[in-house]
Amino acid sequence: MNKIIIAIDGHSSCGKSTLAKQIAQALGYVYVDTGAMYRAVTLFAIRNNLIKNGTPDKEALISSLIDIKLSFELNNDNLPEIVLNGENVEKQIRSMEVSGLVSPVSVISEVRRYLVQQQREIAKNKGVVMDGRDIGTVVFPNAELKIFLTASPEVRAERRYKELIEKGTPASYKDVLANLQERDYIDSNRSDSPLKQADDAVLLDNSNLTREEQFNETMQLVKKVLS
Repeated sequence: MNKIIIAIDGHSSCGKSTLAKQIAQALGYVYVDTGAMYRAVTLFAIRNNLIKNGTPDKEALISSLIDIKLSFELNNDNLPEIVLNGENVEKQIRSMEVSGLVSPVSVISEVRRYLVQQQREIAKNKGVVMDGRDIGTVVFPNAELKIFLTASPEVRAERRYKELIEKGTPASYKDVLANLQERDYIDSNRSDSPLKQADDAVLLDNSNLTREEQFNETMQLVKKVLS
């Protein structure tokens, strides 16, 4: 069977990673969480005092990229988790602190180019499901299947809030909603690789869909491409 690249883009906390993992497992493909890569760089910047008053020290961070080594390792459920310089930081990158700073880090062109190069290397043999914000527009403009996933800000904030509470992370719905709206604005208005729907991407609004319904709709799209 021919292997393809599946690009899933969309807003923060709309379930991109959940869907991408499901599709990758169903097809036996490699799953790459590009958002985790940007979060890991942000965590590195926080730990190394490269962010002051919410603003990254751009030049210092760019100079430090050579010291950032990222990889993925499979957990007990056979799902990839991000590793930063030899340390599994999957849990640490999901904190509200990282969530509040990842967009300012992600707008730095040199950071994006550094990570895009790694993403393209991972997918050179295809058979990959990759989610993010510019996968179908910048990283893989020729991907065989592109999906733009979205949901209302309120629905996304409620999902994210419940996720944080279940993990024992202190959070308030109001703060989560404000964070999502801010990230939506920054991601959609940055000059380098802004979040937008590719012309040939399929729009999928999952505000009122269950995970199973979302998975089934996506698999139908996959089958059409592979047939």
